[in-house]
Formats: sequence, C-alpha cells, structure tokens
Amino acid sequence: MLIQRAVLLDGTVTDIRVDERIVDVGDLAPHKGEQVLDAAGATAIPGLHDHHVHLRSAAAALTSARVGPAEVRGRDDLARALADAAVGSDGWIRAVGYHEAVAGPLDRDVLDEVSPPLPVRVQHRSGVLWTLNSAGLARVGLTDHPDGRLRSADRSWSDTLQRNESGLAEVSSRLSEFGVTGVTDATPDFEVSDIVKLMQAHRRGELRQRVHCLAPGKRILHDGDLDLEELTAWVAERHAADAPVAVHCVTEAQLVVTVSALREAGTHPQDRIEHAAMVPDDSMADLKDLGVTVVTQPNFVAERGDQYLTDVPAAEHHELWRVASLLNAGVKVALSTDMPFGEGDPWATMRAAVHRTTAGGAVLGANECVSAREALTMFFGTSGQPTNPRVVGPGQPGDLCVLASPPDEVLKELDAQMVVATVVAGEVVYERG
Repeated sequence: MLIQRAVLLDGTVTDIRVDERIVDVGDLAPHKGEQVLDAAGATAIPGLHDHHVHLRSAAAALTSARVGPAEVRGRDDLARALADAAVGSDGWIRAVGYHEAVAGPLDRDVLDEVSPPLPVRVQHRSGVLWTLNSAGLARVGLTDHPDGRLRSADRSWSDTLQRNESGLAEVSSRLSEFGVTGVTDATPDFEVSDIVKLMQAHRRGELRQRVHCLAPGKRILHDGDLDLEELTAWVAERHAADAPVAVHCVTEAQLVVTVSALREAGTHPQDRIEHAAMVPDDSMADLKDLGVTVVTQPNFVAERGDQYLTDVPAAEHHELWRVASLLNAGVKVALSTDMPFGEGDPWATMRAAVHRTTAGGAVLGANECVSAREALTMFFGTSGQPTNPRVVGPGQPGDLCVLASPPDEVLKELDAQMVVATVVAGEVVYERG
C-alpha cells in the first residue's frame, strides 16, 4: 500500500510505500491497483510496541468484575460488587484489581463473608496473587487450604480452571485503536501450547499485532522466598543455552537479589528487569554495569500514585517508577503498560512519564520526568531490541501509526484520540470512521 502526504516527526513531508516491510520513502506515485491512504499532512510514526502485556489476562478481564479502589470502597461495597458480578460459563465469579485499600487483607474467610455461595476468585491488582473463597477452593481440589491465597504462576491449581479462549479479538481491536502494532507478552507460566495458541490467533487474524512471548525466560520473585542460589542457577542455565532472562522486580529486595544473581551468573545482551517499581539510588550503577534493559510502567504513577503517597514512606517516593534517572545513569529503558494490570493505553503511559501527575493532582517524582519525544520513542523498539527505536525508512518493519495532527501537536498532547490509522505488515488494521 502507499501512504501519501505523511509528515514524519522531524517535519519531513513524504510518501511511504509499505508491505511486510517499508519498501520506499520519498515522492512516490501509486502503482496500478495499489491501496492508497492519503495522510493529508497527518503525522506518520512507527507503530507502537507495548513491551510488557498479558494478552490472555486482558481478554479474561473483559468479563471480570472490577474491585479495585477506584470501583469499590469497604466490605459492604465489595459484597455488592461480587453479588452483582456475572457468573462465567465455567460457574465462577472472577474479580480483578483488588487492593488492601478496598477492604483490608483478603483471605478465604473474609471472602466467604462477602461473596455469594459460588466459586469466587479475586485477583490482587499486582497480578501475582489470587484469593479464593471456600467454594472456589473446593472446585480446584484445595478444600483444606489455610487462607485461599494462591499464586498466579502456580499451575498446580490454575490448570484445573477452564480456559477462556475468547476476547482476544476485542483486546486486539483496542490495541489497534491505540496505534499498537506489536506486543511482548510477559505471562510467566506460559507453556509451548499457550504460545502456539497465540500464534494461531495471529494467523487467523483474531490477533492483529505481532506477538513475542517472554516465557519460559520470565521469572516472578516473591519477597517471602527469595533464593539467591536458586535464581543464580536458573539464570546460568538460561544463559548457557544462549537465552536471556526477564525478572519481575517490584520491591527493592527483589531488585537487589536479581542484581546479585546476574553478577554471579553473568549476563546476556537481552536480559531484562520487568517493572523496577522501586530502584534505590545505589542500584543505578549496577543496572548500568550489567547492561540489562529495564521495562517499566510510569502509568502507575497516574493510576496508583495517590495510594503510593499513603503506603510508601516519603523518603522512598523518589525511588518509584523511575525513568529519567535511569536514562541519565546510562541504563537502557523501554516503556509498557502492563495491560490489564495497567490501563493499557500507551499514550497515557507517555503522559505519565512526561508529567508524573497522580489522579489527585500531586506530582510524584518530579525529577523522573522525561520529554514527550523520549516517552514516545520508548514505544518504538522491537521485541528483540526494545530500546532501539525504529524509524520510518526503507527496510524497517511495515508497521505504522498515522496520527491526525502535526508533529508538534502530537508531542504536546500524546493522546490516543489522534490515531486515525494503524498499519501492520502493510495492511490497515484500524482506520477511524
């Protein structure tokens, strides 16, 4: 296809011929029978790549009750939300986004008090923990479980659940509206069969974005059982097979242990730290020396920042969801949304990286603000090279996002409403009506 009269971020007005890859850029005439999209002075940029998402969880979240602090306040409200929740075809009530600010710590006893007499499972907003009521525990064969708190990555119980294979098309459509042409799925417990199903969904056209999966090289750490020796052995085993690792680090302790394991086992050029929610000052040099890529989500400053102001000691606020200080220290950084645990709009993530403003209007980590251009280009990488921004040029992947406004306005607003067309491998997958 040919995109005519497009404006690049540097102000260049050009035509773009695109197929699986960008064929040519310049003053181009349409070929006979070629599809033509007239950008009419709109901005064309590389399609966005969201570097850390969870596709299946996002699809499941479409039919789940939302019980986070923004939707539910107190036990009575939680009980109403669960009573009103739809029951899935598998007989479960599924709820997501829970945080202790809603109704305190959640276990099977509390959930029994507030839930209907049906199998209920409630996911913590971190994504790493589920709480099941007694009916739910009985359904998965864990009647005697003491507290009903089960880790998401533990397939010994989650494999007993009926898998919902629907919803990917809706998730993909939403991503296309955002100008997202590729994603990296960071689900840690994916097996080969799970990855194959995503690839099949892509081939069927149900999932339009290019998809890369981190599994089996992704590891989630838990503060209660940090095992440096075991983690080091796992990293060494992966590296011996010339494979990178991606380690989920949301606390200072998890980051420190991961840094120690990488120092002991050695590094791979594509090793990643996922989230890096808390980065103490003395870890900056370590991250730079190790050459790891940090894939982080400043959108949580906007989405959860007011809760952080309450829960995190003031002396540690500057350590939260760092971006600018990591870049200034020479650390490689890419951005992502962590959909569905984050809202999933990469443009909102960019705005959060630029402004660092909470929902309540406070600025959290003013020294971590980056420019709009930096925030935007941190979504231009690929799955294999997340911090190497693509450009609109011959030989680059044929994945583009066309925006209604000129470059200056695009950088000023960073708004998904500007997306008018999304192109994947030379094919229009979204065009605003």
